[in-house]
Amino acid sequence: MSGSVRSGAEAPKVRRNWLTAAVLAAAICVPLTALSPAAHAATKAKKQRTFDQKAAALAKRLVGDPYVYGGTSPAGFDCSGLAQYVYRHAGRGRSIQRTAEDQFLEFRRISHRSARPGDLVFFHAGSDPDSYVYHVGVYEGGDMMVAATTWGEGVQLQNFSWAGDTVTFGTITH
Repeated sequence: MSGSVRSGAEAPKVRRNWLTAAVLAAAICVPLTALSPAAHAATKAKKQRTFDQKAAALAKRLVGDPYVYGGTSPAGFDCSGLAQYVYRHAGRGRSIQRTAEDQFLEFRRISHRSARPGDLVFFHAGSDPDSYVYHVGVYEGGDMMVAATTWGEGVQLQNFSWAGDTVTFGTITH
């Protein structure tokens, strides 16, 4: 047989090579999330995080920023400026009052047991939960919060159990 006519033995080989090339091309074009159900679930879960979870995560990213009295930005925070910044920039953002006392009055008081990461921890002048609020932090769970502490220490992840019964918790989300 001459050049242009193929034998029956060559036809399956050509078909098989074409099919292999097509499968490889399709595999290269498929997004990785379609290949990995776990990766797809992780992406979906990240999109469904609550406002509180986003606020807690943002607060943790600000650890190490400096303390500045009256500060409301990553260039420098005071305690209530940090809380206000976190709430304004987490998720879709929420405007809250500027001072710790005003934030306390704006938030609904909840128990420590009901608090979720991203809620606020308020520090009172005494054990009376209606006493003046002088400090605030972003709750991270357990006895931990992120707060702008003092000059030289800046924004820190810290334990607040030292305050005993002078703390209350507040939320505007649940």
